[in-house]
Amino acid sequence: MAGFFIFKFQFTNNFKVFNLKEITVKKGQILQRSGELNSKAYVVKSGLIRSYYIDEKGKEHIFMFGTEGWIISDYLGTDEPSVLFIDALEDSILEILEKKLKGEVKVNVAKIFKRVGVLQRRVIMLMSSSAIQRYEHFIETYPQIVQRVPQRMIASYLGITPEALSKVKGERNLKK
Repeated sequence: MAGFFIFKFQFTNNFKVFNLKEITVKKGQILQRSGELNSKAYVVKSGLIRSYYIDEKGKEHIFMFGTEGWIISDYLGTDEPSVLFIDALEDSILEILEKKLKGEVKVNVAKIFKRVGVLQRRVIMLMSSSAIQRYEHFIETYPQIVQRVPQRMIASYLGITPEALSKVKGERNLKK
């Protein structure tokens, strides 16, 4: 699953290596669809955009809003398909940050994007998954630490109580 990042972007001339191109988009225009290969980040000069995830039940989960001075994109660290949709909520002027970065900047930015991508997957999971789905994802993501950390820490990571974790583990064992 791809990741996503958004952060406040300071407009300075120090970002010439990023090769920004300005575009104008209309309200309702979709900039990115889930499943597309992503190679762009959108810097909002004016207007409003959003990113959102649609789960397997068709429910929409808004992930972030991007207003003036913010950047919004899918995780640029891999060639995996995007997870999120990005669209314009208002007529907007955006600058496009291309994935093609140079040298040391590319390496440093890729490391940041990778970490942010992990965080995005976690937020989407917390927004749209059941406790048992979150637990199963935890086991898949961190199989090497399931037995190494206290259950209360796993419950905290999953956003549930230790008692709820015990119930989830019991339900999971019944399914096996």
